[in-house]
Amino acid sequence: MSTATIPAGTVSLPGPLHLGPLVVDVPVVLAPMAGITNAAYRRLCAEQGAGLYVCEMITSRGLVEGDATTRRMLVFDELETTRSVQLYGTDPTYVGQATRILCEEYGVAHVDLNFGCPVPKVTRKGGGGALPWKRGLLEEILTAAVRAAEPFGVPVTMKTRKGIDEDRLTYLDAGRIAQEAGCAAIALHGRTVAQAYSGVADWDAIAALVDAVDIPVLGNGDVWEAADAVRMVEHTGAAGVVVGRGCLGRPWLFRDLAAVFSGEHVQVLPTLGEVAAIMRRHAELLVEHVGDELHGCKEFRKHVSWYLKGFPAGGDLRRSLALAASLDELDGLLAQLDPTAPYPVSELGAPRGRQGSPRERVVLPEGWLDDTDGRDLCLAEDAGETSGG
Repeated sequence: MSTATIPAGTVSLPGPLHLGPLVVDVPVVLAPMAGITNAAYRRLCAEQGAGLYVCEMITSRGLVEGDATTRRMLVFDELETTRSVQLYGTDPTYVGQATRILCEEYGVAHVDLNFGCPVPKVTRKGGGGALPWKRGLLEEILTAAVRAAEPFGVPVTMKTRKGIDEDRLTYLDAGRIAQEAGCAAIALHGRTVAQAYSGVADWDAIAALVDAVDIPVLGNGDVWEAADAVRMVEHTGAAGVVVGRGCLGRPWLFRDLAAVFSGEHVQVLPTLGEVAAIMRRHAELLVEHVGDELHGCKEFRKHVSWYLKGFPAGGDLRRSLALAASLDELDGLLAQLDPTAPYPVSELGAPRGRQGSPRERVVLPEGWLDDTDGRDLCLAEDAGETSGG
């Protein structure tokens, strides 16, 4: 284990994040990621540091109609004291009903609404990052969710992007609408839908939103290290940060984030042996979560390349680790890694996960751009949508 010094900030960092009655001691939120942020991964991250850990995104229609896959995703670890769920929806009625179910039947303490997903299969139906173009519809959805959650004292927040593209920006209007609807906070991913995950996040847009609204603004985009979080909040004045791809294969990032927001400026860099121990813990939690060793090990496979990124590990060993079918097999393979190998500092600050290229055209419903209201617009919800944004 080695350490690196995080440059001290020039302004004071934000304290606890207040979302209505909910207080998050460390202003850091784990972004929902499909197939990643299940109960096992949330537990793993929470063991590393404090923050708010959000469940994988579920659909409002799927929840209301009792879709089996949707219900299976709403599983929480026994130590998960603050249950947080991100909800996707395009119909105010479904979103309101789903919010009530989450509060009443699942004891959820925080509901986040997704208006940031850039995936074409979502935007072509007017969902995700496309929906804020319809300001009236956005207001109806947010109002329905806030009213449904209010009797339970549960705060509702929203996550969005800058807009459809640079010519069709929506984030300032979305922030105003969220505030007027009674949302407790808004998270802004500093990219457009057209950018998807490419390019560089626009932190200036986050700063502009902070200046435009009175509710807390959370910044999202290009937080790869704790030092990035410091720079973001200093640059933008955000009340906290949302972390997505930066924690892939690096759940200890939340330890670094908790430390830096507590005034410590030392980043701990794990050796390969320490990373191997976290990999084993992750696989163990997945097995417990799914209740089947083979299935749990299969779920773990996608994480192997992220954990080993930049470390010295031969291609054959990497492939074998990504095919392990039991915890015993995984143990034998992890034992072949050099436990003394230092953390590859060349990977610090480097993007992780999907990036891709910007899209020439965002796929939208026919006539979507003709008006910016959309009240009483009936959009078909996909009960099984499980993307993110």
